[in-house]
Amino acid sequence: MALLLGVDTGGTYTDAVLIRDERDVIASAKSLTTRHDLAEGIGKAIAAVLESSGADVSEIGMASLSTTLATNALVEGQGGRVGLVYIGFREQDLLAHGLNDALGGDPSVVISGGHNHAGGEAKPFDEGALSVWLETDQGISAYAVASQFATRNPAHELAASEIIAELTGRPVSCSHHLSAKLNGPKRALTALLNARLIGMIARLIEKAEGKLVELGIDAPLMVVRGDGALISAEQARYRPIETILSGPAASIVGARWMTGAEHALVSDIGGTTTDVAVLRGGKPAIDPAGAQVGPWRTMVEAVAMRTSGLGGDSEVHVIDEGLVGGVTLGPRRVVPVSLMALEAPGVVHQVLDEQLRSDAVGEYDARFVRAVPGIDAGGLQPKDAILLERIGEGVKPVGKVLRTRLETSALKRLVNRGLVQVAGVTPSDASHVMGRLEAWDAKAAEKAMELLGRKRTGSGNMLNPDSMVMAQMIVDQLTQQTSLALLEAAFDEEEVDFGMPPGQLARHVLMQRGLDHHRGLVRIEAGLNVPVIGLGASASSYYPAVGDRLSCQMTLPEHAGVANAIGAVVGRVTIRRSGTVTSPAEGRFRVHLDSGPEDYTEADTAMAALRAVLERDARAEAERAGAEDIHVSFERDVKSAEAEAREVFLEAEITVEASGRPRIAG
Repeated sequence: MALLLGVDTGGTYTDAVLIRDERDVIASAKSLTTRHDLAEGIGKAIAAVLESSGADVSEIGMASLSTTLATNALVEGQGGRVGLVYIGFREQDLLAHGLNDALGGDPSVVISGGHNHAGGEAKPFDEGALSVWLETDQGISAYAVASQFATRNPAHELAASEIIAELTGRPVSCSHHLSAKLNGPKRALTALLNARLIGMIARLIEKAEGKLVELGIDAPLMVVRGDGALISAEQARYRPIETILSGPAASIVGARWMTGAEHALVSDIGGTTTDVAVLRGGKPAIDPAGAQVGPWRTMVEAVAMRTSGLGGDSEVHVIDEGLVGGVTLGPRRVVPVSLMALEAPGVVHQVLDEQLRSDAVGEYDARFVRAVPGIDAGGLQPKDAILLERIGEGVKPVGKVLRTRLETSALKRLVNRGLVQVAGVTPSDASHVMGRLEAWDAKAAEKAMELLGRKRTGSGNMLNPDSMVMAQMIVDQLTQQTSLALLEAAFDEEEVDFGMPPGQLARHVLMQRGLDHHRGLVRIEAGLNVPVIGLGASASSYYPAVGDRLSCQMTLPEHAGVANAIGAVVGRVTIRRSGTVTSPAEGRFRVHLDSGPEDYTEADTAMAALRAVLERDARAEAERAGAEDIHVSFERDVKSAEAEAREVFLEAEITVEASGRPRIAG
């Protein structure tokens, strides 16, 4: 049997695994993620796993990639400049539905046209207005087209797409290709975000494929979709929006493969976030409202995921209010001091030693900054540009770079643009102090921990200058915040209405007393009633305490640290296609197709015709994705009403799913 190569690019690490016979992990490896060029980290991880395994590259029959690139890009407002063509809607819809915010200053045009609910033309499409708008070169990398009721009749979207392709040669993202559901503005948003990602994902795939060739690997490249299924690299180029939540989805697929669990919570701790999802019947639960990424609710099918800004590299904040004080974690990620010291030991240790010798406790003690090479710094505000120039090359203490408090805002903007990284104390540093991790510079972590512990609480006393005590305080706080994240996810999935939001329920005093096993006149017990599968490189360090806190079974698979990379390669190719049958008049049943509406005289005949088209398209798409042994299933949701003592057909939605294992190159 051929070897399967799985790769996952995370916020801190890029992981690679080799699996034989779809049963055994024969090797795994990690490489630091290279933010300025993800393909560089991918290449290093693949080279490392090949060296570790001693495998012959000719044995690799398939490679698969899960990536955080699409998710991170949308959260951070990155991506190409897009143009939105909005057909048949009103100008004010751009404001009312958040499209203007999503555009972020990119150009748009509202054009006459569109259809009605039944698929009939509401107004003629103004092709001339579109052609005139396209004449001006506005630096657009890709276009998004959304027409009113395009899922009932896509004729105007298709016509606009042809004109754009002919006049500009740029990629076009049509809203009806991304979702068969109604809600034009939401489809428009999905198409817009898809267009924004096209160039970025295409470059990543091109570079990843180039790395495979460079390493002598002649195998097809697959990409993980946000629902955990696999698609071909070519399909990912065309529909990059479907790769949002790709990494978290891959981790759930990997968790299922490693444990065989049917019903469990899956908690994946990375460097930046903790992702919690539910396994039901061995499958990840899908978000019925569409994938949420940053502030945007899309129409992309993806795993129902609760993401917290809590990870091994979360920034530690000192709580200086109250007599005792304490710490809290996140939501921002920083570079651990122990990692920064590994890369620049001379500077980091010299600065930490100087700060420890000083009697004064500085606001920016144990904090460092460095510029990220290779990132375009165009369009910066003058203040930001001056600060970036002052940071220059190499690692510097934050206190020496910032000259006024006002410059903290400029530093934050540079971080948000990805131009600068800040280092500070993190749970990863605490783990190095406690001896749980040994990969980075533990001595630097210990010095930074002592500096953090010198900060004052409301009583005027130091928080705790003992580095080991401070490290334990940070790890205990991570346990508490992880427990809350799991409880919130569990309450959110409960079918019982408890009368308050999941977050309040998780933090409620009775819940917390129950976790503490309160014993008074009243006995209170609380915990999770399902197992938790803990994933992530640091899961074994942190999650046993979480299992104890929640009184639940905590499963830590052998390869928990590379679950995402495993999930990237053991998933199935799954293509879903949906369509609708409506009844615009008594005795007439309309099938809404890409080629336009078709009318039938019988409901069953119309539904059979729609199912046949959907099955054909889903099977063909699955074959193009490289699937074999394809199994096709379908679901039918028929809405009807009673009128004059008889049942009247209103509408039917049919969803077809074609699924199979990806073809392995021989």
